[in-house]
Amino acid sequence: MPTQMKVAVVGAGLCGLIAARELERESHEVVVLEKSHRLGGVWVYDPRTESDLLGIDPDRDIVHATIYKSLRTNSPRQIMGFSDYMFQGKEYGDPRMFPGHEEVLSYLEDFAEKFGVTKLIRFNSEVTRVELLGPGDGFEVEWKMNEASLTSSLTSTETFDAVVVCNGHNSQPRVAMDIPGIREWPKMQLHAYNYRVPEPFKDQVVVIIGNGSSSYDISRELATVAKEVHLSSRLPNIKVSKHDKYHNIWQHSKIDHVFKDGTVKFHDDLSIKADTIIHCTGYEFHIPFLKTNGIVTVDDMRVGPTYGHVFPPQLAPRLSFVGLFHKGMTFLPAELQSKWIAQALSGKVSLPSEKEMLHEVKQFYRQMEIKGIPKCDTHSLNHQMDYMDWLSDLLGIPQPPQKFRHFYARFIEQFCNDHEGFREAFEKTLLTCDGI
Repeated sequence: MPTQMKVAVVGAGLCGLIAARELERESHEVVVLEKSHRLGGVWVYDPRTESDLLGIDPDRDIVHATIYKSLRTNSPRQIMGFSDYMFQGKEYGDPRMFPGHEEVLSYLEDFAEKFGVTKLIRFNSEVTRVELLGPGDGFEVEWKMNEASLTSSLTSTETFDAVVVCNGHNSQPRVAMDIPGIREWPKMQLHAYNYRVPEPFKDQVVVIIGNGSSSYDISRELATVAKEVHLSSRLPNIKVSKHDKYHNIWQHSKIDHVFKDGTVKFHDDLSIKADTIIHCTGYEFHIPFLKTNGIVTVDDMRVGPTYGHVFPPQLAPRLSFVGLFHKGMTFLPAELQSKWIAQALSGKVSLPSEKEMLHEVKQFYRQMEIKGIPKCDTHSLNHQMDYMDWLSDLLGIPQPPQKFRHFYARFIEQFCNDHEGFREAFEKTLLTCDGI
């Protein structure tokens, strides 16, 4: 007889929605706690910005949004969506292969409504504490109500048999504060978390720190209004160069020093006077509400120890995470993780012993050290298809089909070869190859 548990899901973004759906399918009693007034997590656009544009002041007025107005997906819609409700074939006004954020949010809202997840969500409920009560006793979960109609926050607590953490990893900006002089620099600085539109930077000289997707997107958008845009990367062997498609974008090596007069000096010995520095430097995992007496820690983007990037061995299966991975696909890995959690809680799927899981995690960390992989890449899932095959085998379900695998491999190859123009280039390649 399957075990039924009362389960709290923290967050109603993509991962929280699929976790709730899979838990309810296993007949668990599910409550989703969402701090915002609507579902969607990172895909909800908010034009407001925070009082601290760098996002490092813990007492700042927090705006629960991380995306800029023009943001598009980094993945084609053919590999987005859940296995029984794929994104491909659904359109909400933006039919592009790499649609904007509004399209994804509409898809998530439809998914939640279709599968009855919306009714499980308690909105405006920000989790402030998840505390282990004792061996086998479950967790006490505390949250505060964030409704605008309330003159002061109301706090509630409830006991749950299990907790699934799905609060994402785009809420606490990671900033490059180790650059000499950066803390004293008197001009404007902000993290990409607080970038929305290009107009405020008209005629400015802007320096962008970082070499990820946000730095590429934002720099190209700023180039339409700014006087100059200077990209700074910490990657080795970067040579100063002018962009061949934009007359006002330059690539530099990492920043050597910044000065109070606005001067930014790069390691390539070139200096410019800047008006603004934008940190496109990613995010930290931020789980301040989780109280486990040191059993689970967060260290340089590693949430550990976690078996299979999901279960802390000492607390499995009653505490789990969905979506710690931060590269590649999101929907299908999150779905498989959610199935694993739901079936582990119901007893349909057995986990190894605590000792065996801890041993596996230690072996994984040791292999990372041997290969020289930094701790911050613990959850990067560079071999994502292998990971999904492993999860599928654990669950006793078919692995993702070969056609899907080939499509994903072709996309990743294009993404790595042409990081800047991968969207347009990949759309062109599909004209000469089979889709999925």
